[in-house]
Amino acid sequence: MPKRVLLAPPENVMVRCDNLVKIYKSRDIEVMALQGLDLTVERGELMGIVGASGSGKSTLLNMLGGLDRPSAGSLYVDGKDMLKFTDNDFIEYKRKTVGFVWQNNARNLIPYLTAIENVEMPMMMSGYEDRRKRAGHLLDMVGLSARKNSMLGQMSGGEQQRVAIAIALANNPKLLLADEPTGAVDSKTADNVLDVFKRLNKETGVTVIIVTHDVKLAKSIDRVVAIRDGKTSSELIRKRSAIPANISFEELSEQQQAEIRALEEDAAHEELVLLDKAGRLQIPKEYLTSLGISGGDRVRVELENDKISIYKV
Repeated sequence: MPKRVLLAPPENVMVRCDNLVKIYKSRDIEVMALQGLDLTVERGELMGIVGASGSGKSTLLNMLGGLDRPSAGSLYVDGKDMLKFTDNDFIEYKRKTVGFVWQNNARNLIPYLTAIENVEMPMMMSGYEDRRKRAGHLLDMVGLSARKNSMLGQMSGGEQQRVAIAIALANNPKLLLADEPTGAVDSKTADNVLDVFKRLNKETGVTVIIVTHDVKLAKSIDRVVAIRDGKTSSELIRKRSAIPANISFEELSEQQQAEIRALEEDAAHEELVLLDKAGRLQIPKEYLTSLGISGGDRVRVELENDKISIYKV
């Protein structure tokens, strides 16, 4: 069988994954986080990615953000083949092409700086001129012009997250990635943060990809894709004119209700880890991060009734 040749995507495509594979290796252990994922995202699109812990959605986001390298398949962002990137290519990519908003504000913000000083930081590192003016404009875009001189400790969680969005936009990226941006705030604040993404997408044309476990985004975002077992599983496309964001679930058509139920099932799908013949297993990265455990750390393992518990030493 002749080898399939994949051409670079057309100009209107920002992200294209074809049979994308990511394998994590540790000595003689291999864990496949992505198992042939296919995905296309057009320029200027606002989309959500949902899935259970361990489904591969964070792995995909890390590769799109230039934080991790694909193992196989094809991954193009902004017309560039990321499988061919050098270390310098990744540095340039993170400076000019992509912006990242983390769930944990400690990764987004410097606590001893004001809001406007935080937004200026990426521009200082890139030699951006007229930084103060642009930082003020970005804070105005996210609705924080009145808080530009406030310290982060004086701001609410939602306000801090909006500062983080302004920081991610500082170098005028073409692709904006957000990892659980509403996961640490209440539902009202989450709606406000999501509204900021939607407004920025509409006003600036930046392509936005939001990774979340919250399937309710399906009613607020035009396109939502579910990842299950390292592959895309189900998808909902909501036509802006066809389904108003404030419509109730009962008012949707049977097909639309079925699509949302499929997303919910995939997001709630229980991902299992594989125990190899030597008794070793790969614990989801999110679990280790929540416990402050890194690869190579020593942990305590105890048998408790019918459970095996792992404790940080």
